[in-house]
Amino acid sequence: ASSLGAVPRGNLAVGSFEAELRGALGLLRRPRGAGEAKPSQHDLHRRGANTLFNIWIKYKSQLPEWYYNERLVKVGDSLAQIKEYKLALLHCYERYLQQFVSVNLDDIMNDVHVFKSTFFPNGFRDKNAALTFHALQARNVCIYQMVCSSDRNLQNQESLQTCFNVLASLRLTMQVALPQENLCWLVYNGTVHIYTICRHLMMIGQSAKVLEYLLWASICMESSIPLLSLHYLTWRATLYTAVSQCYFDCQAGIHGEIFARRGLIKIDELKQLENTGSSLENVETEKIFKEATLKMSVMIFKRAVYESRRKSKSSRRDSRVSLKQALNLPWPRTATERLLVEMFDGAAAQFLAILEALSDSSRNVFPPHPPDPDEIEIRDVISELFFAGLEILSVVVLCIKGLQNGVFFARENVLVTTAGEKGVSGDAAVKFVKLAFRHGEWEVFDSAVELVVKFLQAQDDPTWKKAEMELKLLTLVQPLLFPRKSEHSFSVTNDNSKEASTSQGSAKTQTFRQGSLKNEEPYHDLTILATTLLSCVSTSQQNVHPDKEILFDVIMFLWQKCKTELEQIQRSGSDCLEYIHKYKAYQWVHILWIINEVVEKSTIAGTNVMFAEVTLYLTAILENLAD
Repeated sequence: ASSLGAVPRGNLAVGSFEAELRGALGLLRRPRGAGEAKPSQHDLHRRGANTLFNIWIKYKSQLPEWYYNERLVKVGDSLAQIKEYKLALLHCYERYLQQFVSVNLDDIMNDVHVFKSTFFPNGFRDKNAALTFHALQARNVCIYQMVCSSDRNLQNQESLQTCFNVLASLRLTMQVALPQENLCWLVYNGTVHIYTICRHLMMIGQSAKVLEYLLWASICMESSIPLLSLHYLTWRATLYTAVSQCYFDCQAGIHGEIFARRGLIKIDELKQLENTGSSLENVETEKIFKEATLKMSVMIFKRAVYESRRKSKSSRRDSRVSLKQALNLPWPRTATERLLVEMFDGAAAQFLAILEALSDSSRNVFPPHPPDPDEIEIRDVISELFFAGLEILSVVVLCIKGLQNGVFFARENVLVTTAGEKGVSGDAAVKFVKLAFRHGEWEVFDSAVELVVKFLQAQDDPTWKKAEMELKLLTLVQPLLFPRKSEHSFSVTNDNSKEASTSQGSAKTQTFRQGSLKNEEPYHDLTILATTLLSCVSTSQQNVHPDKEILFDVIMFLWQKCKTELEQIQRSGSDCLEYIHKYKAYQWVHILWIINEVVEKSTIAGTNVMFAEVTLYLTAILENLAD
């Protein structure tokens, strides 16, 4: 007890209190297996929660108030670390905050003056002020995590509103803490929480609503003197990038570019003020500034690469012909490549800029949506971006010396996107292939998928197996979505010369498409796709399942193909068995059964009412057959 400061020596309650706390936390920390927990584990968890509840009641009058309150918050932090967010919220943070207010806490989060007078009646210099700020912030984080655990995709309107309430509460807490320099840590943590929640909301199309919160987080970093230091520059640049991305998502690219240029000015201001010491420090400082500058430059390039072409419509020409003619020219070969070289040093930065310029949150993977026909300049730029990306990727593969930690190593270019490194990460290469599919750049897709799959097949990490499965699905669905004649794609040979090679030249592509039969029997190709999808989700390792977006789109595609045939079966009524045999419709029933199995084995069953329709169709057909 003597190590606890103001706690009276000989206070035996402290020892027993800490011992009981350790016992309760021990019950809650017991590892629970994947899937449904065993009854005994449920019992242990319930015992731990009940014990914790009783401990707080039992010792409230036996311990000094400051010590009791500090332990409330500390135990809440421990519970949050083991993802026991509900217990941390109800048993710790809210219990601590009940000393200030007995009504619903959300009712006083709308007025800054009421907020200050309620939680900080003695001012911000009070010794408990920092603890109260921490409890308020941690409470918001727990509420958000609880929403995610019950509704990860935030499909419920109530879940969405709760997230925005949390953002508003975090902003209020930061607003009150911002003038106090000693609370800069809390402002910094608040920006991290706001960014995390906003990125989640941006992924589901809520960029317009989260923009104000990301702007607030950025301004907070600029308004706190301790947070203006070099140490926090990388994080500040990340926030600037998120704000710019929000503007682009809202189809306000000009504002995204303006904010990115503003970020460059702020970075340059800090660079002018920074007084570095030793040469080693100079190297580290230069690296930080270079990475921050790269992030801003990429967001500027995202709009500039298209706008520069719009302003020079007189120089428009047939892009596809010019690209084929440019194959034997030295780099940079096109206007887009010249802008890349002008703005970025090295393959890593150039490839990152290409990916960002091609990314569009409004585009789904299925089906690809090319730009409107009247935007010929935009189409030209997109083709040139893919042309440049494929060149970087091809040179990387040709120069490979070895594979290490999921990165291609080469003389000039390697397959990492960190500023200053000559490389392209495996993740970036996979994203490039998906973007080619999304934009319908089939020549690039055919060539790039061959290059990337060779890399993926050489990896043992489950992360790369997941990517390999996704590319396999895209390769199988491509000819079904967009039947086309034999085309040629850009490729690179061992002597660095470019030549045309058929899209079926890849051994991997042949493996992906093996078994594909004549167009007269489309269900054979669909069955191959369906069985491949089932094999992808049948593994027990959740981290190797395809992304939900691709999974959903493939299922939707298969369902739409089957639905017309299945309706014919249902309309045949009591003659359904005869109809099935006469028209070989059992093939479509088989595909429907596979779709149902995929939905059952994956975690997307509750994301769309269409999946219920799949099950009902299958049930109706089987019942008719049974009758």
